[in-house]
Amino acid sequence: MSASEGFLGRLPDPYWNVPYRGARFPGSADVTARPGLALGANCQLFAYAVLGHFGLTAPPLRSSELWQDTAATVHVPVPRPLDLVLFNADEDSYGAHVGVWAGDDAVLHLCAELGRPVVWSLADFAERDPYRVLLGAKRVVVRER
Repeated sequence: MSASEGFLGRLPDPYWNVPYRGARFPGSADVTARPGLALGANCQLFAYAVLGHFGLTAPPLRSSELWQDTAATVHVPVPRPLDLVLFNADEDSYGAHVGVWAGDDAVLHLCAELGRPVVWSLADFAERDPYRVLLGAKRVVVRER
């Protein structure tokens, strides 16, 4: 299945127009006071909203917390669509960039460089110093109620 046939084609138009706003991150006062994506988001808030649109609930963790989390997410050696992927300039998870694996070497992410959501290949990330290291992938654990 190509990325265009997967969840990307089912993502509503407003998700493609979210402006990058670094100060709007999970748990920030601005997001708590004015939730949603209309005022913008950082990469994590955007990625979590995309997952939420498809029924997956990721806790509002910052990247290093997400990387260490074992209660709501698990590390996976091979990502599948709707897994979170983390990138950084080095192997440190602090301040890592978070995207959503779309399949076929495609990652949907809210790009600070362009100021909007885009789909990049792993090579696109590797070409840029801030994202050159793929830390790995995390999958949201779906708990039975």
